[in-house]
Amino acid sequence: MRISLIVIGKTDAPWLREGLAVYTDRLARYAPFRYIELPDARLRGKPSPEALRKAEAPILLKSLESVDHVVLLDERGKQYRSVELARWVESRHNRGIRHLALVIGGAYGFDGSVHARASEKLALSAGTFSHQMIRLLAAEQLYRAQSILRGEPYHHE
Repeated sequence: MRISLIVIGKTDAPWLREGLAVYTDRLARYAPFRYIELPDARLRGKPSPEALRKAEAPILLKSLESVDHVVLLDERGKQYRSVELARWVESRHNRGIRHLALVIGGAYGFDGSVHARASEKLALSAGTFSHQMIRLLAAEQLYRAQSILRGEPYHHE
């Protein structure tokens, strides 16, 4: 199963880029993994959150294929402990999903059209993180899930 982490906008903090590179490299040992940064929506002035979500929607939707199993990382999504997340990933693999596309929206979340395209929603925490920070957390949790499934010592429980 291929796994992609698809995000809107570039990661601007060097330390986040470095961390993403570490986990992207680690994940590539387990499965075909891609980290995909899509361009920001270009709007003039100070657009409303709704306008930003609406402008980002076609950018996100265009990056998805019809066969993709789309999972939005959203604060209202289902939360799992790390071991449960590993089993969740494994169950998607066992169901024959060919491409698991985890999507992180912009600072204001997702437009309704993106929600409509999604198969599932996940929340990595009950807390709220910036759309920049959650990228690194998602990559680390995906790596942790893979290491749990292989019985490797990365995760301590």
